[in-house]
Amino acid sequence: MFLFFANEINGTTATFGEAESRHCIHVLRKGAGDEVHFTDGKGGWYVGVILRANKKGFSAKIISQKLEYGRPAFHLHVGIAPTKNIDRFEWFLEKATEFGISEITPLHCSNSERKRIRPERLEKVLLAAMKQSLKAYLPKLNELCSFEGFMEKTATDSPANRFIAHCRNGQLPHLKDNYLAGNDVVVLVGPEGDFSKEEISLAAQKGYSPVSLGNARLRTETAGIAAVHIINLANH
Repeated sequence: MFLFFANEINGTTATFGEAESRHCIHVLRKGAGDEVHFTDGKGGWYVGVILRANKKGFSAKIISQKLEYGRPAFHLHVGIAPTKNIDRFEWFLEKATEFGISEITPLHCSNSERKRIRPERLEKVLLAAMKQSLKAYLPKLNELCSFEGFMEKTATDSPANRFIAHCRNGQLPHLKDNYLAGNDVVVLVGPEGDFSKEEISLAAQKGYSPVSLGNARLRTETAGIAAVHIINLANH
């Protein structure tokens, strides 16, 4: 099965952009009257029949729908420092989407190796991963944010389950032993050089509990996936 992303849904008609048309119409050779499966990225799962198609897009008539399809029982927000090699960060986004993640905030930390990202490119990675894994929810990608700025924001609007994963203080409790399943959660993952002592201290002041992701030394993107997997495993 191929899943497509609808740019807009108006009543019983869905419209699709040029990229989706290229795949559906030109690669898969679908045309008027053919059935397609698609999502709006907001929990809607639809089956439709193609009405019109051209090089710049196509439209489909909705014949069935499921709302809140595969809705998770928890909100998982990961704040993570983008890697110097952007391919590795894109790999994290792809695999995190496959496992299940609600929100991602790229963090600029004291030891960060990357100061800029291209949101439009990263959004495409998330979209492709959502479709490939047949999910109906597109993870929210926030703007690159300073660690201090993220602390200020999450001090008031985040759940009680807040964790910062680091390896500066020896033996720390494992994330799996501290997270209570079914609850919304924020997990922070630092750059290759880890969070600074000042960042760890600030996080503690803002209600973040320090945790470990295991005994192995992990790359940033691997640590991010480990955190995502641990939270998802606890909820299944």
